[in-house]
Amino acid sequence: MKPDIHPAYRPVVFQDTASDFRFLTKSTIETTETIEWEDGNTYPLAKVEISSQSHPFYTGKQILVDTTGRVERFRRRYGQTTTKPKPATESAEAPDAEV
Repeated sequence: MKPDIHPAYRPVVFQDTASDFRFLTKSTIETTETIEWEDGNTYPLAKVEISSQSHPFYTGKQILVDTTGRVERFRRRYGQTTTKPKPATESAEAPDAEV
């Protein structure tokens, strides 16, 4: 391997800003903030908006966030369509019985 081309791989604390959940892991991310962790050591701090504690898939709370109005614009343009079950069609007439 070539020397001095790889980023530093070190412990970093990630903080979920939505739920204030923090976890310590290793990363190569560059940060300017630091935080004192539970073990008394100081680690770089990386703030994230979503983690497993606030993501709808993991929490089971599906929330439709529509800040630009795309869903409403779609509904106005195409209407609220629902799929209706097709009526059962009668099968082809049974062949006449031969006499």
